[in-house]
Amino acid sequence: MDNTLKKIALIGQPNVGKSSLFNRIAKKRIAIVSDMAGTTRDIRRHEVEILDKDALMLDTGGIDDTNDAIFSNVKRKAVECAKEADIILFMVDGKKIPDEKDKELFYELQSLGKKLALVVNKIDNDKEKDERLWSFFEFGINEADLFGISVSHNRGTKSLLEWVWTELPAREVEPLLVLEEDDDESLEDFLNPVKDINEIEEEDDGHIKVAIIGRVNVGKSSILNALVGEERSVVSPIAGTTIDPVDETFEYKDKSITFVDTAGLRRRGRIEGIEKFALNRTREMLEVANLALLILDASEELVDLDEKIAGLVDEYGLGTIIVLNKWDINRDDFKEVEEKIRNKFKFLYFAPIIAVSAKTGRGIDRLKEKLVEIYENYAQRISTSVLNKAIETATIRHSLPSPNGTFLKIYYTTQFETKPPRIALIMNKPRLLHFSYKRYLINFLRNNINFEGTPIHIVARGKGERENNEEDIEVI
Repeated sequence: MDNTLKKIALIGQPNVGKSSLFNRIAKKRIAIVSDMAGTTRDIRRHEVEILDKDALMLDTGGIDDTNDAIFSNVKRKAVECAKEADIILFMVDGKKIPDEKDKELFYELQSLGKKLALVVNKIDNDKEKDERLWSFFEFGINEADLFGISVSHNRGTKSLLEWVWTELPAREVEPLLVLEEDDDESLEDFLNPVKDINEIEEEDDGHIKVAIIGRVNVGKSSILNALVGEERSVVSPIAGTTIDPVDETFEYKDKSITFVDTAGLRRRGRIEGIEKFALNRTREMLEVANLALLILDASEELVDLDEKIAGLVDEYGLGTIIVLNKWDINRDDFKEVEEKIRNKFKFLYFAPIIAVSAKTGRGIDRLKEKLVEIYENYAQRISTSVLNKAIETATIRHSLPSPNGTFLKIYYTTQFETKPPRIALIMNKPRLLHFSYKRYLINFLRNNINFEGTPIHIVARGKGERENNEEDIEVI
């Protein structure tokens, strides 16, 4: 048994579920589980894995202040165990109201100066959580250290384990770039990882091509005129005034920005003749654009057509800014409107939302600034070393899954394309990597690298694979 591991002690009165939690963490039936109070009397020790870190779990006998010599001895051993431990999980029964025995013992444990969590077991649903958990704040515990769980229903245990995980040292891991004895590839293959994929070297010419998109009469032409600073597009309250896309280019902060004021999009069933041609032109424009301004009318409720139009932006993989036009300067409900948009356009969660008024010019300068910022995110190339470090940290925090016992391994990570960023995970069994873990990795990258406003394409590849199969790509 490794004596260097941090020790986690489970302390509490009899029959509160300590042994059940012990078994769940250990993933084995090691401790004896029984409805009879006081079943566990000895201290059981077992090495466990908390997510991807190692620890030593100590399960103590239930503490009960009776005159029984056995229980008195159990209490003494449990407190000694707590003194030996680095982390203490003090469990209580959430079906009962807090009692003085629990409080007294909790204060005694608190005086030890160890990392201490109050774990309220048998909280089986949200109603019980709302009605019962609050009463345990009587213990004087911080909210971050109080957990309402149900071991039998496996409810809330994930949050508890994540709390424990933050208190454990990282496991020593081998570097990502490792040569196996049976690898046919040479060291050069690892030192030059981009040979395994179709890397496209792109020079950033600083030319930002912006698609202005939205349903008819949301103010796209007005937005264009406000950004450019002149009456370039015809503005009319008549829906569909703009038929042919209008290009306009101007210089801003050493960038050349070209706007295309697209024809207002209508439902396909209502498009006839020249307007159908305009929709086709809009799609052609989206194919060559870098960024999209999705214009919404802040004076109207969102409709299904807004979502369909937003889907075009998602389809073409553009950097995106959601623009709320016609925003009255006196309005104070931005948070409420923002929440509605987020719920409606979940697939554009990475896009910033900016409220503007093309009529008064409010927010237009901020919109120009954001255009340049999002383009730089969209066109950026992250070094392989930075990506490898980020992915290594992510896999340490949440280890790679092992589907059917298969050991998955990421050898290295590299970005092979920009506009939008496309990132390859070079690994041993790429087709076994579940999409949910890819999403976790992308969210981790977003939290550590500025990818605001841009989708990220991630692809899992085996060493030596060059073709990009669409089913292996996750876009988030």
